[in-house]
Order: sequence, then C-alpha cells, then structure tokens
Amino acid sequence: MTIRIAVQLKPQHSDYADIRRALARAEEAGVDVVFNWDHFFPLYGESDGKHFECWTMLGAWAEATSRVEIGALVTCNSYRNPELLADMARTVDHISGGRLILGIGAGWFERDYDEYGYDFGTPGRRLADLEQALPRIQARWKKLNPAPVRDIPILIGGGGEKKTLRYTARHADIWHSFGDVETLRRKGAILDEWCGTENRAPSAVERSIGVDKAPEEVGDELVAAGATLFTLGLDGPDFDLGLTREWLAFRDQKNG
Repeated sequence: MTIRIAVQLKPQHSDYADIRRALARAEEAGVDVVFNWDHFFPLYGESDGKHFECWTMLGAWAEATSRVEIGALVTCNSYRNPELLADMARTVDHISGGRLILGIGAGWFERDYDEYGYDFGTPGRRLADLEQALPRIQARWKKLNPAPVRDIPILIGGGGEKKTLRYTARHADIWHSFGDVETLRRKGAILDEWCGTENRAPSAVERSIGVDKAPEEVGDELVAAGATLFTLGLDGPDFDLGLTREWLAFRDQKNG
C-alpha cells in the first residue's frame, strides 16, 4: 500500500500565471498528482469571477511539468462526445509522457449546462450517459494511432451506491469519495461488493478522498478505511501549500 498526495488547483479567481506558478511549486514540493476541475464558472466566491477551461489547461500542464500525474477532478461527461474526450485524453497522455489520469463523472453544476447549451436533464439520465460513455472511451483508445502511452487510469468521482459505484467497479482504477471517514468506509464496502459482481479484485481500485484537516487528525483512520490517495483543494491566487507539506511528510513516514 503506497500513500500518495494530490492537490487540486481550483481554476478560479486567479490569473493563469498564478495557477502556473502554483503548479510548479506543487511539483517541486513533491506532490504525486495535480488536478484541476471541469467547470465553466467559479463554484465558490464571486460567481462571475475569473475562471479557466479544464482540458486546455491540462494540455499546458502536460508541457509545463515533468514528473507529476495530472488530470481533472473530475471531467464532466456531458460536455464532450466520448470519442472526442478519448482522443483528447490520449493526446494529453502523449504530451505528458504518460502522466494523465482521466477523472470523470456524470455532471451536476446546472449553470454550466444552461449557459453553454447542454441539456441538464435528470441525474438518472446523466448517469445513463456516463454508463454509455465509459466503454466508448475505452474502445476508442484501442483504435487510436498512436495508442496511449500507457493504460490511462480512469478515476470516477461520486458515491451513488446502485450506479456510480458499479460503474467504478467495472471501469475505474481509482475511486474518489466525497465524504468523511464513515462515508469512505461504508461506500468502500459497497464498492468491494460491486467489484465481486464485476469479477474484479477490490484492490484493483485505488481509494481517494479529499482532505482539509491535518494528517495527525484524520490520516491514520482514513488509511485504515482504505484510502491511499489524499487530495487537498487549494484556492488562488495564493495556493498555499502549508497543509500539503504536512501531508507529504505523513506520506513519507507511512511509505518509509
């Protein structure tokens, strides 16, 4: 079991130069993964504040970094044709030398849909679209020339027990939990059951969770509940790495 630390650089309320500097500082500090998110408007603070698009940024990050894995936490499945998304992911994978994680989810932020002309529909419809998209993405990767540098890891975010966790068991390499340790423990057990149904070992799906407390407060119990990837959300324009450095020390201690 290897502990990994990620940061999510929220692409809002900052100039791109601020984000670019934060990316460089995160890689230099030793984080394992750097995420952004896939929205068109800020999720917090001034609703019409500065904001940048996800996948264009990931292409730039692929050139600007040399070691960290990169990805979205998470891509909204609704915003792009699955075959196009597969090709975008394959391209960023090549630019980065095989460091892309494809984080994906069903979508939820209604303003994005309304202002960019997507059909918001219902949660059930969006989940059905995600179920259809995942095998199409994986099939497209097999057809592309050149093929991806590696088997691109798929991260699915969410905790729906009947659908999302089953899709995770079927398709994903990483599951990201939005919740506390009890949520992680309970839904992780359900994911284990779905892995059995899908004939996959539960250990094949890495468990990820967002953290905003010091590792001495929550680290050991989250590890005991199965988490190995810990993500800290960082706000611009400062993108303070103070708490991240504590988690990096925790990682290094655990990994020996």
